[in-house]
Amino acid sequence: MSRLVVVSNRIADPRKSAAGGLAVAVGQALETTGGLWFGWSGKIREDGTPGEGELHTSQAGKVQLATVDLCREDYDSYYLNHSNGVLWPVFHYRLDLADFSTNDLSGYRRVNKLFAHKLKALLKPDDIIWVHDYHLIPLAAELRAMGCQQRMGFFLHIPLPPPLIMAAIPQHDWLMRSLFAYDLVGFQSQADVTHFRHYAETELKGSYGPDDIVEASGAQVRAKAFPIGIDVDEFQTLAKGKDALEMYDQMQKTYGQRKLLVGVERLDYSKGLRHRLYAFRQLLESYPENRGATTLVQIASPSRESVEAYDLLRQRLESLTGSINGDFGELDWTPVRYIHRSVARKRLPGLYRSGSVGLVTPLRDGMNLVAKEYVVAQNEKDPGVLVLSRFAGAAEQLDEALQVNPYDTAQMAETIQRALQMGLPERLERHSALMQRMKAQDVHWWSQTYLADLNASR
Repeated sequence: MSRLVVVSNRIADPRKSAAGGLAVAVGQALETTGGLWFGWSGKIREDGTPGEGELHTSQAGKVQLATVDLCREDYDSYYLNHSNGVLWPVFHYRLDLADFSTNDLSGYRRVNKLFAHKLKALLKPDDIIWVHDYHLIPLAAELRAMGCQQRMGFFLHIPLPPPLIMAAIPQHDWLMRSLFAYDLVGFQSQADVTHFRHYAETELKGSYGPDDIVEASGAQVRAKAFPIGIDVDEFQTLAKGKDALEMYDQMQKTYGQRKLLVGVERLDYSKGLRHRLYAFRQLLESYPENRGATTLVQIASPSRESVEAYDLLRQRLESLTGSINGDFGELDWTPVRYIHRSVARKRLPGLYRSGSVGLVTPLRDGMNLVAKEYVVAQNEKDPGVLVLSRFAGAAEQLDEALQVNPYDTAQMAETIQRALQMGLPERLERHSALMQRMKAQDVHWWSQTYLADLNASR
């Protein structure tokens, strides 16, 4: 049996409980047959040389872990400036927040070449290589240039924008052509696959045909949607744990007389947090029966706080929260509970379960696993209602959620009111259908389906 080699910007010990869907799925796949997980060590060498980095290896059960250090210049250009300063905002349709610097692109290419060089020395001829996310798009092209013939697949965890938005990236054609060095490219949604096909047609003068094949520039690649799921069984077990039950009891004691709207995400401009607060204000204005009776609990965990755009977003959210609380609050009722801290994963199911309504309203998202976690955490005899942005990748799967346009404040408020007023029979019907689909397409289904297709794609 071929060995699985996973490559991602950051890695995790598969023996430890991990919060991210990638770590859960990849860890399970690697532990099954043994394998190699390769990525950045997280260490920054202030006195290092660009394009060079020390390789570290260790063993975690059946899995070999291999990491590379980065020097400060490479970290800044590859990770901060290009990956997160250009690719992240553009892929989330935010051209206004992108800082286009060709010097940073050279660092991005340099680190991908460094990773390829270090990884090549660890590879076996029959390895299957699975590369993850936007940091490492050109890795396969670098490996191919070094003579590597192994089967290689790529999965993009964030959205892929339409061709005209993608075309704003300097040397976007080089970046997208790099994907044709893979045997299989996976996306979160069918919309992303469509954008890739259209890019190949309009920008690369390519075409697509049967068996999900896209051709351009004399090369071809299979491109398919593989919507990532969560580990349903593991999350249900968490929900029965001491920490989750304590969280639920605490929320009931504090807010038991009121209905809760719950939102949990990283502090990121793609998550639509300001729009959500505007919609909540509109809810209180348009449906005054919610005053004193409904509270929004919003967790916005710290994220990339060294980036100016995130600091500005935090200031705006705190100002808007203060405005809503000042305009509508009473001595015994605070409309918005805004918390700029992380909540331990083992406590999250209790927080989700306390919410009569789960608000997952990003402006753009690759998938959004919070939506799925909220549904799984619900009391199956008295479930809450998921209000989901139509611009989240999860919207393609979760038809029974109440889907909204996060830019339409009035519609958002109206939909939240509908969720708050929804009767038990409809809630039960919607929740049952969502659970059935998420159990069938969980995180293990995702990794097994992808790897089976990669094995068949050559």
